[in-house]
Amino acid sequence: MIMDYAWLIPCLPILCFVIVGLLGWKMREGGGFVAILGAAAACVLSILVAYEFISGDYTSYTYDMKWLIIGNFEINFGVYIDGLTCIMMLFSSFISTMIFVYSIGYMDDQGAKKTRYYGEISLFLTGMLGLIVSSNFLQMFIFWEIMGLCSYLLIGFWSYDHPEAKEKSSAAKKAFLVTRAGDVCLMGGLFIMLYLFKSLDYVNIFDMSAIQSVAASEPILLTLAGLLVFGGVIGKSAQFPLHDWLPDAMAGPTTVSALIHAATMVKAGVYLTARAMPLYVFNAEYGQNVLLFIGFIGGFTAIFAASMALNNFNIKKVLAYSTLSQLGYMILALGAGGWLMAEGYATGDHHLIALGALGYLAGVFHMLNHAFFKGLLFLCSGSVIHCTGTEDMRLMGGLLKKIPVTGWTMLCGCISIAGVPIFSGFWSKDMVLEAAMNAGSNGETFFVVLFALGIVTAFMTAFYMFRMWFMTFTGEPGENVKHCHHESKIMVSPLVILAVFALFSGLLVFAGLGSLVENALTAMGFPSIEMETGEEIAEAIFSNVWTYVSIALALIGILLAYLMYTRKAINPGKFNRNGESALYKLLANRYFFPQLYDQISWKLGAGIAKGVDAFDRNIIDGTVNGLSNAVIGSGDVVSRMETGHVRDYATVVVAGVVVLILVFAIVFCAGGM
Repeated sequence: MIMDYAWLIPCLPILCFVIVGLLGWKMREGGGFVAILGAAAACVLSILVAYEFISGDYTSYTYDMKWLIIGNFEINFGVYIDGLTCIMMLFSSFISTMIFVYSIGYMDDQGAKKTRYYGEISLFLTGMLGLIVSSNFLQMFIFWEIMGLCSYLLIGFWSYDHPEAKEKSSAAKKAFLVTRAGDVCLMGGLFIMLYLFKSLDYVNIFDMSAIQSVAASEPILLTLAGLLVFGGVIGKSAQFPLHDWLPDAMAGPTTVSALIHAATMVKAGVYLTARAMPLYVFNAEYGQNVLLFIGFIGGFTAIFAASMALNNFNIKKVLAYSTLSQLGYMILALGAGGWLMAEGYATGDHHLIALGALGYLAGVFHMLNHAFFKGLLFLCSGSVIHCTGTEDMRLMGGLLKKIPVTGWTMLCGCISIAGVPIFSGFWSKDMVLEAAMNAGSNGETFFVVLFALGIVTAFMTAFYMFRMWFMTFTGEPGENVKHCHHESKIMVSPLVILAVFALFSGLLVFAGLGSLVENALTAMGFPSIEMETGEEIAEAIFSNVWTYVSIALALIGILLAYLMYTRKAINPGKFNRNGESALYKLLANRYFFPQLYDQISWKLGAGIAKGVDAFDRNIIDGTVNGLSNAVIGSGDVVSRMETGHVRDYATVVVAGVVVLILVFAIVFCAGGM
């Protein structure tokens, strides 16, 4: 069976990492074509594995081998494949391959540094694919950390010999440290799960009766484990309040930004939320509260991040805030869907279970669609930056005539993310909003508030995305457009391919995507799951009045952006007093979160570090140094006894014998003998 070789999916890129690292300096393009070959091979194998899984009518496929045995705990290393695995590995490997191909043109002028770049992105892809096919949470955590290391290396790729080396180095360190905060939470959650379930294997944990038994005996610990796991998600997927590292991560090459935002890294957090869903749904006492918290974090992050994109002039940071916002949509959908399923299982209401499954599908579906249109948008922004030499949209304008393929393909991405019918973002975005409304109308009114935030976010998304497109491609040519370079053929080829998927990946809901998600839920121990067909989903969307409200708001946002930045009929300065209003400054300064992070780092983090350093120097090092000094001192004392005179040695021997006789005498007397 092809699935027996699924373990090769992450091994192919890591093999390329080794080859490029050792021999890349001798190869053409620094080993870039080897990296492309590895990604393409992993993509082809993913397609074959997914095809065999789907056509074989499996519930799940597991292949494990023993790794470690520690007391009563057995740690395995293996492969786990279900519907969710298939979806993730297909889009991650395919989009990564497109980005690798694009990199040949984008990184062409990097000289010897290309070898390091292609080695690191190959290892980055290994981390994501290994995380996806892992059969247990510990193995997943190992690959999770590999991605964290690679993100640090790639974000700081230009932190050596670059005019802004210090800023880029700081961005890399910030990403590494902030995500580590989430990773510590995740590690703590895994320790608790190992204690509760005596295993971290999916096949042992994804059991409704096992989780319910643990929830009955240790509800607080199970809830804490679920919260800590979601803490890892907050860090890796940059949810509020650990969101601020992601905009700064734009310091790396644009291809790295595309990888982080579309194919790897931040999607890992959404995947973990989806994968760990049984821990929340089957926790009868506190699970729904945790899911409400998850939904709140997602809904708040969506509108919070979108607001910061409204007046930003850096093309990559606009897309970064957009990613934050769309990730919030995904987390909101998973929170709302999980809440509905938990309510359905608690009350025996199969209708609520079905609605919850649709919410879960909405989160996974939006993750899939977002991967395509955000990968496209970032690569298009890279083409723009490559041509103009700037990331500042105020220096652009009129680029559509200069780089038409980039302009039109980027428009495809903007149309999709804005939720224009019938393109991909429209389907999943409306399903997300419907999931929130369903949860709100079936017992938890706070989800109605989150639904309202989602509706407002839809308007903001359409506005800032088309603001970006109009400022970049229409109007009078900016200062940096006059000497604009031509488009690179090797760079525009992936744009055209991704544009097709960005527009039409939403139609996958009519081609069995729901069946794959249903399979994943069944494999994870959810009984009585019956997913609606694509036609039924479409009928529900178009019969919902709120669908037309969101469409109208999106169109109004597009029109407003056109009137402001192309027709110039509305002066944006009237709304913000030419950048002097308090709200404008608040958004431009990112709600002062960078300053807050700095204060926490200097006052809290530095204080803790100094305390740990003092403990290390005075207690740990003090103990070790004291023992060594005692040994050295005693050695000095003994060395002084070596006089070279036999009478001195005889005196010592006699004294020793006397001491021994006294000791024996005392022992015998004490023993009554």
